[in-house]
Amino acid sequence: MYVYFSALNLLTVWVRMAQLQQGGPDEKEKTTALKDLLSRIDLDELMKKDEPPLEFPDTLEGFEYGFNEKGQLRHIKTGEPFVFNYREDLHRWNQKRYEALGEIITKYVYGLLEKECHLKKVTLPEGYGVIVLNPNENYIEVEKTKAQVQLSSDSSDEPAEKRERKDKIQKETKKRRDFYEKYRNPQKEKETVQMYIRDNGSPEEHAIYVWDHFISQSAAENVFFVAHSYGGLAFVELMIQREAEVKNKVTAVALTDSVHNVWHQEAGKTIREWMRENCCNWVSSSEPLDTSVESMLPDCPRVSAGTERHELTSWKSFPSIFKFFSEAIEAKNSSVKPAPTRRSNRIKYEEF
Repeated sequence: MYVYFSALNLLTVWVRMAQLQQGGPDEKEKTTALKDLLSRIDLDELMKKDEPPLEFPDTLEGFEYGFNEKGQLRHIKTGEPFVFNYREDLHRWNQKRYEALGEIITKYVYGLLEKECHLKKVTLPEGYGVIVLNPNENYIEVEKTKAQVQLSSDSSDEPAEKRERKDKIQKETKKRRDFYEKYRNPQKEKETVQMYIRDNGSPEEHAIYVWDHFISQSAAENVFFVAHSYGGLAFVELMIQREAEVKNKVTAVALTDSVHNVWHQEAGKTIREWMRENCCNWVSSSEPLDTSVESMLPDCPRVSAGTERHELTSWKSFPSIFKFFSEAIEAKNSSVKPAPTRRSNRIKYEEF
């Protein structure tokens, strides 16, 4: 037999318990009985009782959204931007709806990259001279009953130190994901298992793998990085692991609203010095594009991306980034370092 309570009823029970605890022996017996009753309540079931099923459309049209001629996501009937709080007081359900729509948009963007930019999506390990990293795809999730083969990142021929560091990174990544997944999805419908991609079990591992198997082996004489948000942290980790190789092959690095931290990541003095000379971070700011922004960390210069919106920092700063790269090549040939800010060359763009 299962007993369900609404949130109001549960509050009433607790209030009643508080009142009973102030009474005599008979009242204490009633309190004990109430405690026993509450111990039988499945709080997980109670939390999800009023939540709608986690069933969402699998197309943009099903969500009643589409992209207009400016590339903006808009509701096809109202023309309004995406609304996160579709259902009031159901944050977890809204989060899962947001994630379901995000999966559809991801596939849509992949389609644009292949159709409009003539790129080809390939499964590692395969390689191209121009590479768009995908550090967010670190595992596949399958039903536990169907997981007949466990993919392990361990390899008997790997050095113990490398295997130990890899295990540490994967455990920390899994811990963070499990915490947020438990918050976002308390009523998971199917028991699943995460099967990590070998040697790509975290964004940091992915960056190192792509470096080792593609970038470091390329014939390119001038390698440039554009790293957005967590990508900046992954690049710093790459430098820590492959410092000499990166310094030898990379000409310049453009970070956009990077979340790296040279102190927390324990980047050495030589890495910090190299970053000051060869990196620039375009950060979200209300200041005009390329305006110098004060930094508390002793790594690379920080300048304004010309927007306060985190997701637009790369797009808004592209003109300055490519000029920065061009100057880096010239400086490399003439042994003069490029200036990270060029306010006189600002280019104004229409908002998305």
